[in-house]
Amino acid sequence: QVQLVESGGGLVQPGGSLTLSCAASGTIFNINGMGWYRQAPGKERELVADIFTSGSTNYADSVKGRFTVSRGNAKNTVVLQMNSLKPEDTAVYYCYADKVTYQTAWGDTVASSGSWGQGTQVTVSS
Repeated sequence: QVQLVESGGGLVQPGGSLTLSCAASGTIFNINGMGWYRQAPGKERELVADIFTSGSTNYADSVKGRFTVSRGNAKNTVVLQMNSLKPEDTAVYYCYADKVTYQTAWGDTVASSGSWGQGTQVTVSS
């Protein structure tokens, strides 16, 4: 199985910065891309940013120029650097891995459409 573990959430004042990290574990052969979604209370989950093996990235308009997504130093990791945080950035942030090919405990090779982390809370408040 594939597990995604996020870290780095917390409480920060408006204008501050936070760094979120996500690591995928398991016997993983390939991940097409990794990224971050967020969900605020009463709102739908939305894409924040993602990065693919080609190096291409996507950002929500609301975070362009403030957030940066990158691959971590370790394999199968992704980092979201969030600067100039605003109260409207408050949400649960979920790590996502797109098209993961991995080996199960029984030795089978599985290609999944995607995997999700458990989420980490980011609160921007004074």
